[in-house]
Amino acid sequence: MLLDDYTTKLLSQCCKMTDLLAEGITVVENVYKNREPVPHMKAIYFITPTKKSVDGLIDDFITKSSSRYKAAYVYFTDFCPDNLFNKIKLSCAKSIRRCKEINISFFPYESQVFTLNVPDAFYRCYSPTLEKTKDKDAVMQVMAEQIVTLCATLDENPGVRYKSGPSDKACKLAQLVEKNLENYYKTDEQSQIKAKTHSQLIIIDRGFDPVSTVLHELTFQAMAYDLLPIENDTYKYKTEGKEREAILEEDDELWVKIRHKHIADVIEEIPKLFKEVSSKRKAAEGKVSISALAQLMKKMPLYRKEISRQVIHLNLAEDCMSKFKSNIERLCKTEQDLALGTDVEGQKVKDSMRVLLPVLLNKSHESYDKIRAILLYIFSTNGTTQENLDKLIQNVQIESDSDMIRNWKYLGVPVIASSAAQQHKYPRRDRSSEETYQLSRWTPVIKDVMEDAIENKLDSKDWPYCSQCPPTWNGSGAVSARQKPKGSYKDERKSSARLIIFVIGGITYSEMRSAYEVSQAYKSCEVVIGSTHILTPKRLLDEVKSLGKHKDMVCIKDE
Repeated sequence: MLLDDYTTKLLSQCCKMTDLLAEGITVVENVYKNREPVPHMKAIYFITPTKKSVDGLIDDFITKSSSRYKAAYVYFTDFCPDNLFNKIKLSCAKSIRRCKEINISFFPYESQVFTLNVPDAFYRCYSPTLEKTKDKDAVMQVMAEQIVTLCATLDENPGVRYKSGPSDKACKLAQLVEKNLENYYKTDEQSQIKAKTHSQLIIIDRGFDPVSTVLHELTFQAMAYDLLPIENDTYKYKTEGKEREAILEEDDELWVKIRHKHIADVIEEIPKLFKEVSSKRKAAEGKVSISALAQLMKKMPLYRKEISRQVIHLNLAEDCMSKFKSNIERLCKTEQDLALGTDVEGQKVKDSMRVLLPVLLNKSHESYDKIRAILLYIFSTNGTTQENLDKLIQNVQIESDSDMIRNWKYLGVPVIASSAAQQHKYPRRDRSSEETYQLSRWTPVIKDVMEDAIENKLDSKDWPYCSQCPPTWNGSGAVSARQKPKGSYKDERKSSARLIIFVIGGITYSEMRSAYEVSQAYKSCEVVIGSTHILTPKRLLDEVKSLGKHKDMVCIKDE
């Protein structure tokens, strides 16, 4: 099997080498690199329709006598432009047994989360330096095409909606997606126009809910990615004096089970699971420690995999807690009060500055944490005065990072208060009856949007459709709509509806969690959420800071 850089990453998100071996694929190589010929073997090319990848394919079959492989089966991630297709036809058509566009130019990050892996999209969509260039339109077009491949993979032709607002980004992207959906379904394999399905695609701009991007989250996955140096989903830890690595992924059942739980519940749950396993051999008694788990693994090879996962997550939880106890705990109360505008007792916060000051005066807080608190203060007051902002920046000595605050204006979020810059805030659902931890009272706004969409409560003035005749929406499943054919995606969920949310400019782990929670609560509707990339607060602040810089000065970090 031949892959390019993009499809290598895409395939690694979907399966492992052992899965490919089980399908009879013995060698996986990069199409760009020079390779040894294996003329007796057939080759599958899973590549993007780009000049570089197509040249790699053509080079393998320049002449019949020097062909690297017996035959080629070519699968493109997306629509192949005519000029590249004709180039293949002229060069190596006789060697190609199959050529197909399979429409999957998105990354399935989790079972209900996708990304487009466009790490520079944030800069290209929001930087004022690109305002008068074609760059913005180009990235919008690419994103629209990728979103359509997601809809095609899910076999959906959704009603496309967007959040109307001062920025036209969501509207522009929604219209492009609608146009591309029309084109795609006119030219699918059956050449029939596919009617709109019982699904909605809602497109939202990142400035819609700035609070959820900077708040300290205390659910396990969000907390770990915020506080610990997890790169490429790889967590590094020490056990028995040895450095180890673990990948936090969907294949890890324990991770999937506990990643959305509050850290307090996780700390309680892992030792319970460990006791269940250990009771089978009446091993290890008393307090659970990592060394006791290691001892148990030696005695119980049958349970080694299960226990090793518990060791990983116990380490992860303990690392999160040590960061939390040292500094974050004090921040959380302030953050929650500023975000909600009310304290634990439900009393209105009268003076936000008084709530903020102790954080700014505390020398043990890092400047990133102080910036996050200042931003929450600004968001809560719908902007501040220029004088007040300058004072805050000066007193906290964050002059070099002040653009992490000032540049939010490019996302349509008021930083300096003015009558023109009033941000229309989404009316929040009443969650006073829901049980929550005191330091986790905030709910991402996107969760309200998901629930309102399913219950058909979104105002069509604020959330217009792009198509002339949107589909009938039956998210709450009051009437049984079409059944999916057997063997389809997640067919244990006899879903009559699917809600797809796309956020321009990144989603947070708490927003990803919301998709699962809402799907769980409304069994009749599955929520899928996606974005250009996945954010952590630190990464977002770095990206916001770079918005004012010239394109050549910006270093974009790949996912």
